[in-house]
Amino acid sequence: MNGSIQVDETLARYSDLLFGTAMAVYVVAAFLFFGALAAVRGRKLEERELVRAGAGASGNGTTTEDRVPGRVEGPQRRTLGDKLGNMGLPVVIVGLIAHLASIVLRAMATERVPWGNMYEFVSMTCAAGVIAALVILRKPEHRPLLSFVLLPVVLLMFIAGRWLYTQAAPVVPALKSYWLAVHVSIISVSSGILMVSGVASILYLLKLRFAANPADDTSSTTRSGFGGAMRRIIDHVPSAENLDRLAYRTVVVGFPLFGLGVICGAIWAEAAWGRYWGWDPKEAVSFIAWVIYAAYLHARATAGWRNTSAAWINVAGFVAMLFNLFIINLVVSGLHSYAGL
Repeated sequence: MNGSIQVDETLARYSDLLFGTAMAVYVVAAFLFFGALAAVRGRKLEERELVRAGAGASGNGTTTEDRVPGRVEGPQRRTLGDKLGNMGLPVVIVGLIAHLASIVLRAMATERVPWGNMYEFVSMTCAAGVIAALVILRKPEHRPLLSFVLLPVVLLMFIAGRWLYTQAAPVVPALKSYWLAVHVSIISVSSGILMVSGVASILYLLKLRFAANPADDTSSTTRSGFGGAMRRIIDHVPSAENLDRLAYRTVVVGFPLFGLGVICGAIWAEAAWGRYWGWDPKEAVSFIAWVIYAAYLHARATAGWRNTSAAWINVAGFVAMLFNLFIINLVVSGLHSYAGL
């Protein structure tokens, strides 16, 4: 009991259970999508062997072109990678349903919007990131990229559940405002969307770094160690140009939302503290992150800028968002410290 609001402990326990269930289901889905990437690698190796065999037999009246896999008569056979990718999609959706149910039950248990502390905010942000990823990566050839989005989602959810967990309770008096529902929800959704963009830019840079040399297929499959494993995985994600395009389109959506969230926060600050902007640590880093993303969009739209440089700017924005989420809320003392544990 806190004030006149009584927390429904049963609903709170079900919410916590569904949170853990969603995290476990996301892990299963990530393995399925990584399996889809591995199956693509195996299929490409098989195709190269068949092409070489076709080249050896071309003297018997059959050309290499006739033996290239993919140019087969009749309907195309579904590969293992396609099957795993198709299996992973409904698993992600099941995890998302459990995740959203966890958020709704938390709201019902506390009779307030379910993002009044760090645990709830991270949960909301991760759910927004999964929804954004499902929409942005809806094409079958992009679905395996969901595995790379689910990795930070699962990591953030684990951190939230292990170290940031807060018992269901009414919010502190400073947060009892309708601006909590407006400002924090917009920031949470935009952060989830920008997380997808950050992952896409990181993959873009890794693709440029580890992409296999087409003229050296054999050596690329026999490299050992972390670098070799990373190269084999990154070799089978979509092209660098495709990843860069996905990152850009995602920022185009997430950046205006993030800016709107900052504006709403300034309006709330004026109502709560009597000023729109005071360079509180949270406000300062939010402004820095906004400038970084604005610089990224400017770089992508300016002739003469290399996409690689722009991608690094986007990654810097992603790092600034994570810094703002954890370091500012949990380490640096400021007016927003009440949003922590």
